[in-house]
Amino acid sequence: MSPSLFLKDTLSGTDLKKMEVTELEQLAAEIREYLIQTLAPIGGHLGASLGVVELSIALHVVFSTPEDKIVWDVGHQAYVHKMLTGRLSGMPRIRQYGGLSGFTKRAESKHDAFGAGHASTSISAAYGMAVARGVQEESYHCVAVIGDGALTGGMAFEALNHAGARQDNLLVVLNDNEMSIAPNVGAISAYLARLISGKPYSQVKSGMRRVLEKLPHAYEAAKRVEEHVKGVLMPGTLFEEMGFRYIGPIDGHDFEHLIPTLQNCAELTGPIIFHVLTKKGLGYSPAEKDPQTWHGLGPYCLEKKEPLKSKAIAPSYTSVFSNALLALAEKDKRVVAITAAMPSGTGLEPFAKRFPERYFDVGIAEQHAVTFAAGLCAGGLRPVVAIYSTFIQRAYDQIIHDVCLQKLPVLFCLDRAGVVGADGATHAGIFDIAFLRCIPNLILISPKDEEELQRALCTALSQSLPCAIRYPRGVGTGVKLSTQVEPLPMAKSEVVCEGQDGLVIAVGHCVHEAQEALNTWQQQSEESYALINLLFIKPLDEKTILSFLILDKPLIILEEGMASGGIGQEIACLALKHGFCGYFVHLAIDDVFPHHGTQQEVRRDLRLDRDALLAVLSSQSAA
Repeated sequence: MSPSLFLKDTLSGTDLKKMEVTELEQLAAEIREYLIQTLAPIGGHLGASLGVVELSIALHVVFSTPEDKIVWDVGHQAYVHKMLTGRLSGMPRIRQYGGLSGFTKRAESKHDAFGAGHASTSISAAYGMAVARGVQEESYHCVAVIGDGALTGGMAFEALNHAGARQDNLLVVLNDNEMSIAPNVGAISAYLARLISGKPYSQVKSGMRRVLEKLPHAYEAAKRVEEHVKGVLMPGTLFEEMGFRYIGPIDGHDFEHLIPTLQNCAELTGPIIFHVLTKKGLGYSPAEKDPQTWHGLGPYCLEKKEPLKSKAIAPSYTSVFSNALLALAEKDKRVVAITAAMPSGTGLEPFAKRFPERYFDVGIAEQHAVTFAAGLCAGGLRPVVAIYSTFIQRAYDQIIHDVCLQKLPVLFCLDRAGVVGADGATHAGIFDIAFLRCIPNLILISPKDEEELQRALCTALSQSLPCAIRYPRGVGTGVKLSTQVEPLPMAKSEVVCEGQDGLVIAVGHCVHEAQEALNTWQQQSEESYALINLLFIKPLDEKTILSFLILDKPLIILEEGMASGGIGQEIACLALKHGFCGYFVHLAIDDVFPHHGTQQEVRRDLRLDRDALLAVLSSQSAA
């Protein structure tokens, strides 16, 4: 890595404001080189960060955080913002255990005005700050930075609708890296945008309005002409109609146009949409050519300019789901697949290529995805909604009201259930057991391995009720996958092993941790515990559980979800109801949000691994 002239840990917004454009351009180049070099061994959101280097610098040139509030939507593109606000030295540990968060986080820095991790929240949050500013009679800028992808979320438009009606000062920077609203523009368009955003234009326009208002017919005619011309020539008519002043589009990588226009925006009153065009992955050729792969990834090779290949001996759960769904869709033409802007992450890309007419990407719109699936189901199809566990939280009402209440057999496939690792608390899939198992008419399955995942899909698509299957992030256990997939026995758990000294009930991935711990413990102590792979969280296999429950012997439940509302609580109530009076331990997540790190590190901290169970067994034996 070449020495940096300007990129220092002590670099501040005050320093940026003193720099010439040529110096800012040099700084941008240094930041890009630093990101490419630093993220190579650890991975991270490289492409997303490379695309907003100039925009991040410009925002800190024009505004002064933490007094001014900059709210980054999702937050995965805020790496440069972190580097410019005193966290440069922490970047080599970003998303690592004990290191910086991969998203904005209020507890991490006073410069992070709002925490994020999910999309489409920035405008609502920034507008809330703007209203709070007015109520408390304070004076500072409130800026929301949102991508065109996040703008597909309904929440963003709810916020635009509200903010446009009230007319408080608010700046929304639309970071458009797909050119989905307008094509590339040149110097003339940039100049016009600067002119429109400047005070002279605004003053002339206001003066003309005052004159024309005295001539009603002339004013109405002029207004109609203006609206017609804007509708033909300007891409921001939609925003103007919602009460926002639209400015742009501007080249988001050109400081000479970007900074003056942003400065003009900062001086205007009312709600403003500032539209900038950026290129994801700019400055690194593989990220520019394949922005989807390089948006966020694991470690990569600098020499070969490609992601490092996994050395895993087993396929990922995502790929197992993908292949199993394809096989089922080949047999049943009613099977359709839905994703909310995550075709690669959920494994639906092969389905989209094989069955394009049966594949639907609804954008970042989980609520719509679920009710859309309900409509498909009501129309006679068998929709499979593939969404990360953490993101299905956003469609909870739709699951209850539009699917389960009507007993529509929609299948929810919840990838990244449980501990996710480096993405941390915002992406942890640790709530689904608690919030899904309380919903009537819903079947909830948690397979322990890839073979059970295959069978769970087959089982779910044969049911006449809504189903949800939760499975973890990462690779499977390496079990042999069958080419002839048979459904699971409905609502039946699996007895992994029998024992006389107590009962352990485990859910999903935790079954393997429990099995390893019990094998080790039996060798050390000669005590034998029965182990049940719960498999069906709902409906609960009470008969099998009670048949192995020894009333005065230990009962231990292990699940990778919240203790409050977890399946362990229901099993404990069942045991008490039938006279259980033995030693009881519920290994689950207490009332905390998990930190980020590897999955193994996080599980260790949360006491969800084999060592935690061994400690419980040892403690019980000593007692």
